[in-house]
Amino acid sequence: MEQFITNYLTRQQQVLAELPTQQIADLIELFRKTCEEDRQIFAFGNGGSATNASHFITDLSKGASDKWPKRFRGMSLNENVSWITALGNDYAYEDVYVRQLMNFAQPGDLVMVLSVSGNSPNLVKALTWCRANKVYSVALVGGQRGQLAQLADMVIVIDDMHYGRVEEAHMSICHLICYAFIEANEQ
Repeated sequence: MEQFITNYLTRQQQVLAELPTQQIADLIELFRKTCEEDRQIFAFGNGGSATNASHFITDLSKGASDKWPKRFRGMSLNENVSWITALGNDYAYEDVYVRQLMNFAQPGDLVMVLSVSGNSPNLVKALTWCRANKVYSVALVGGQRGQLAQLADMVIVIDDMHYGRVEEAHMSICHLICYAFIEANEQ
């Protein structure tokens, strides 16, 4: 078991060391611009990625907003269980995010999806709608890249296939975004 832990941590450290720092810096700048323009920010995913999206929006809308001169207007679309289940029941599960965006998103807003596979039908449908409606989209994906890598305006790929490692790297990127604003005035 100790060898498994050592091997896992070694590979996780490699994945983190390979994070594309310039792309992350560009992403942080995109979030700054979105905030300055008072645009809405949406984040969502499935499973562990949904949890990461919720965690990210909490850190951004509370933590970063408390430290930054202007408040971030963030919303995690995977939080409203009754709405998600109503949309899934009355339409289809692949509509649970796109139909929320239809209610809230405006041209110029920002969507960030998190997905290890990059092929989840509900995320693909949401980004297809974003492209048609001039909502800027960012996809954090794993090594498969998937359809999201073709649809998103900005893509950050974690070049690994292991769900745990990719999700941990996505959360590290989310923390980097938030702490760039939380700690910006301390440096």
